[in-house]
Amino acid sequence: MIHIVNSSENFDDLVKAGVAKIDITPPMEIRPTLGGYSVRMGKPATGIHDPIYAKALCISNGTKCFVLVTADVLAFPSGVKSIVMKSLADSGWGDGEIMFLPSHSHTSIGMAALNPRNNLRIFQKGSFHKELFDLTIERLTQVITESSRKMLPVSTGTSVIQLSGWNQNRRTGNTTCDNELTVTRIDTKTGNPLAVLVNWTAHPTLMGPEDMMFSGGWPGHLQRKIEAFIGQNITTMYYNGAQGDQSPVLPGNFDSSWQMAESYGLKLGEIVWQEWQKIIPVPLTRFSYHLEKIDLPECLVHPGFMQSGNFRYGFKRILIQRIAKKLLPSQTHSISARIGDLAIVGIPGEMIAQLGLLIKSQTRKAVGLQNVTIGGLADEWIGYILSTDEYRKGDYEATISFYGESLGNIIAESVVRGASLLKKIPYLSELK
Repeated sequence: MIHIVNSSENFDDLVKAGVAKIDITPPMEIRPTLGGYSVRMGKPATGIHDPIYAKALCISNGTKCFVLVTADVLAFPSGVKSIVMKSLADSGWGDGEIMFLPSHSHTSIGMAALNPRNNLRIFQKGSFHKELFDLTIERLTQVITESSRKMLPVSTGTSVIQLSGWNQNRRTGNTTCDNELTVTRIDTKTGNPLAVLVNWTAHPTLMGPEDMMFSGGWPGHLQRKIEAFIGQNITTMYYNGAQGDQSPVLPGNFDSSWQMAESYGLKLGEIVWQEWQKIIPVPLTRFSYHLEKIDLPECLVHPGFMQSGNFRYGFKRILIQRIAKKLLPSQTHSISARIGDLAIVGIPGEMIAQLGLLIKSQTRKAVGLQNVTIGGLADEWIGYILSTDEYRKGDYEATISFYGESLGNIIAESVVRGASLLKKIPYLSELK
């Protein structure tokens, strides 16, 4: 069902917004593990380099609400959101009214630790960690609840610039890149900065498997830098794009991977701040959101899985097939949301840039809106999402795609169909 929310241009009737931020860094005494690299072999983190956060932006007209949640984590396994929704049941939230957008940090909470169905005891991939799971669910619930407690009329504006040389395609023979940096400014009606949304497409993989401390990676540095530049207690919310084959690029020599991640985040943060200053926000008078359900193909393992290096961990193809069917869903969804002049299209996994750019282009035409972003890894992780040709090429990304060669087309068609329902959003006066 699509939800259309309108108001007049009178500031007293404007759509309102509220933000909240919570530290979700787990205590080291519970021995939490990091997600992102199997070669860590399930070893616990050694410390905290910098804290990780969950942040929430709640938008409401007094009747309908929508919450965007960003988090400095690798991704969320299928089922996490539904458990958060159960904890919010008394507040009346619906599945389509909340969207989770992880940053995909590879030095943060792993998916295996947050999956109650993960009782497989495959230590290379990590095990379910109930104490960490309960703590994360509690904090996600809290940040959503707190974001709706102080709602103010707001103005918004979005800017998109091309930023070449900051990312690259990591797949052999593929040069497609998404170079769009999208900055959305959200101010109160009195002109005070409230929040800034940043969309940039690249893996947070400047740190490697040998880096064993918790960190938000370069997205964490990016967000802190922007908040320091702008001040006034602003909340910066970063969300990734179709980053399935996109790696960050930063020239220069660095003493450590930690230094490299910090430099990348700080320099990118300065570019965002410069762009933020140019944006002239206008009163937010309408927003909408829609949940599109997607039936997935049968779960299967790519023929090249055993040649991808996974054999090193003692996995057999038939075992992986069973694991995939146990841990991955048979149905997923895409939430699309429009906030003023910005449309965010949620993708439930790691989509390659080729498909992401196609979805952006088709959504722009369908909705009649220029500023369209991909919200990568939205709500849940179903694996990599590739075009048929790229799936057939094989390599790492294809071997971590668990629904066959048709998955990319199915997801792309479904999300564009859902996002197209965001068009023709009338003002209240037009409904009378």
